[in-house]
Amino acid sequence: MKYAFVFPGQGSQFVGMGKELAENFASAREVFEIVNDALSQDLYKIMTEGPDAELTMTANTQPALMAMSAAVVNVLQKDFGIDLKEKAAYVAGHSLGEYSAAYTAGVFSLVDTAKLLRIRGEAMQNAVPVGVGGMAAVLGLSYQDVGALVDACSNGDNICVAANDNSDGQVVLSGAMPAIDRAVEIAAEFGARKCIKLAVSAPFHSPYMSPAADVMARAFMNVKSNDAQIPLIANVLAEPITDHKEIIKHLIEQVTGTVRWRETMMFLQQNGVTDLVELGAGRVLSGIAKRSNKEINSVSVGSVEEIEELAKNL
Repeated sequence: MKYAFVFPGQGSQFVGMGKELAENFASAREVFEIVNDALSQDLYKIMTEGPDAELTMTANTQPALMAMSAAVVNVLQKDFGIDLKEKAAYVAGHSLGEYSAAYTAGVFSLVDTAKLLRIRGEAMQNAVPVGVGGMAAVLGLSYQDVGALVDACSNGDNICVAANDNSDGQVVLSGAMPAIDRAVEIAAEFGARKCIKLAVSAPFHSPYMSPAADVMARAFMNVKSNDAQIPLIANVLAEPITDHKEIIKHLIEQVTGTVRWRETMMFLQQNGVTDLVELGAGRVLSGIAKRSNKEINSVSVGSVEEIEELAKNL
């Protein structure tokens, strides 16, 4: 068996996440306490009690989802004696999840990962005024075919781009609100089954995020990093890297670049991965894998029961 561990991105959060782990494992509580201290905020309380509006603020969502994933990793390693650096052939994460993957691979400390994601969340939110940009999911078109829709919706300063290539038939567009609104209006003319605006506050992974990329470039200057002990598949490459300088370079590029998740899944399949394990909140990534990569056994692990089951099989 050949394992890849993957980490969820924005949209997987829910009020109550982490509570069961903290109640059952001191190693999970330790993660939440370290993150709280790093951010000088009771993020764990927001994760477990809400309100939802506060949890879904980008600056909170990003470190919160990482903390949930890191808690699962810590429980597996400290309570069940599983060394993921030995078990994992690859790690990868969707958007902010790439930071969770980098932490798991030993690239950054937990404190620095939390601080980086707080900076990233705030910078991405501040890059564009609320309401100026947005995102929409296009269903039923491939990444190649969505290009014609993107061209038809982009005009002058109001452009949109393919931000997330999630799977065959699921591509997320990001850009100026007029372009996104136009995409929703005319997507069916280009063969799309559906085009749905997403409940996000900014056009992530688009050129409009370039101010946030500049902020992250400066933030990484103050962070100690190490080469990855597990090959990390970068979003913008869909290929594994271990050099810490390369990882940082591509994390900065990722702010404005396309999340090449479909190609990441293809890479895993082509390189003999038999089992994909999503660590953290929700089931988005394992769900995509089950629909698109049926040759790979895919599971989500975020609860006590799921951790115990995974530990038995690893």
